[in-house]
Amino acid sequence: MRLLLVEDDAMIGEQLLDLLRAEGYAVDWVRDGELADAALQSQSYDLLLLDLGLPKRDGLSVLRALRARKQRLPVLIATARDALAQRIEGLDAGADDYVIKPFELDELLARIRAQLRRAQGVAEPVYEHMGVVLNPATHEASVHGQPVQLTAREWAVLEPLLARPGLLLSRQQLEEKLYSWKDEISSNAVEVYIHGLRKKLGAGLIQNVRGLGYLVPKQ
Repeated sequence: MRLLLVEDDAMIGEQLLDLLRAEGYAVDWVRDGELADAALQSQSYDLLLLDLGLPKRDGLSVLRALRARKQRLPVLIATARDALAQRIEGLDAGADDYVIKPFELDELLARIRAQLRRAQGVAEPVYEHMGVVLNPATHEASVHGQPVQLTAREWAVLEPLLARPGLLLSRQQLEEKLYSWKDEISSNAVEVYIHGLRKKLGAGLIQNVRGLGYLVPKQ
């Protein structure tokens, strides 16, 4: 999954960047509202982690512009603005959730996972299909009850496919979930990771629709 982190404090930004990447997310980090708005118009993200007190353009302005463009990605506000009226304003502007700094990192990760599940239309805390189970909270995977070790990149390819069986994702869409701006993208990276997943989980789990992309069949 690919996240956009919008945070102007260098210390907090570095800490969150390290935390999110350690959890297997591809993360782009910008430090002002104008760069955030430009990134949201040019890139595809699964979630926006947004501070409000930003240089050049306030976070609420970025959020309102996002929703005015009908972009539906989950937005989690993380800010020191803790007044009730400010929290209400953020939620009414289109945020999906709100955490107050300083926050517990484990709670932040749990809120991110919850928003990503809701965006996929999944209520259960784990993804389970065709005998394969993924637990995003623990990063544990199994097939027919047997534990399987997946690399971070294999997980990043499999999770969006398993979360919505029948949904066709192109190679470019999968690459966007794998890599942030600074990552070098290999021309056949997606194919390599899918090959590894098929060896570990079964050849029939991920299907290739020639010229279009990949999907996990509904059954």
